[in-house]
Amino acid sequence: MTMLFKRHGWPLGGLMLLIVAFWIVMQVVLPQILMIDFSFKPNLLPSEIGTEKDVYTLSNYETLWANSIHFGIFVKTIVASALVTLVTLVVCYPIAFHLAYELKGPKAARLMLVLVIPFWINEVLRTFAWYIVLAYAGPLNAVLVWLGILDEPVRFLDGNAGVMIGMVYAYLLFMVFPLYNAIESLDPAQVEAARDLGASWGRIHRRVVLPHAKPGIATGCIMVFMLAAGSYAVPSLLGSPNSRWFTEIIYNWFFEGGNWNQGAAYAFLLLLMCIGFIGVMMRTFKVSLGELTR
Repeated sequence: MTMLFKRHGWPLGGLMLLIVAFWIVMQVVLPQILMIDFSFKPNLLPSEIGTEKDVYTLSNYETLWANSIHFGIFVKTIVASALVTLVTLVVCYPIAFHLAYELKGPKAARLMLVLVIPFWINEVLRTFAWYIVLAYAGPLNAVLVWLGILDEPVRFLDGNAGVMIGMVYAYLLFMVFPLYNAIESLDPAQVEAARDLGASWGRIHRRVVLPHAKPGIATGCIMVFMLAAGSYAVPSLLGSPNSRWFTEIIYNWFFEGGNWNQGAAYAFLLLLMCIGFIGVMMRTFKVSLGELTR
């Protein structure tokens, strides 16, 4: 903050700080406070608001524990989001290492451009593209049958496979860039020293690269998990009735059932789950909040 005032002066720096503070309060803090307040109140008719029925209650939260279907979807969303995060990490780590350590100059810039260009397209359109690719009569099934890998087409969009493929693709960059930033700061001399001492590539990654990249891994995992858990477009377009996401339940409470209080309770539980995941990542990788935000 001191640097802000030194660089831009007190008038302009104060204005910038005021704009940021206004944005955070109006777009983040106030909506969350209202959501929490809504979640502890029953769904009432306008004429009943302010009467003896308008009291704080836990009934909206009890609904999740009482509804085995909704609770099952909540648990499945947590597990599936964690699996999406793990798969994204496995896919992105080699890309980030290759980009940060092995490529330099124009080659790195070209690979970065190849990764970024698809994301110039709206997420919904990218998801529709995957819907076409994964369709029963789509190109993926056609190629697999032609190669003899499959005897007949597979319904990828009938379960969780299509949703997970779409999410891994949709949130690729949110894992690649934190990993790239962390690995790029590693002194290449450490890797070369390990190689000179006879360490295998697996041992180099396990003992040198991965410990150094822990803040990037934690940041990428948190971002991908939160985006996956809070995703609505991908599961609604690539999923089926057998692969419902918790956000779809929240959407139904808000916009189809008209019960904003129940929807707020479900949304707050999803938020608490994401905050808990942040704590787990910080404890697992032994990183501080400051290291995550670098």
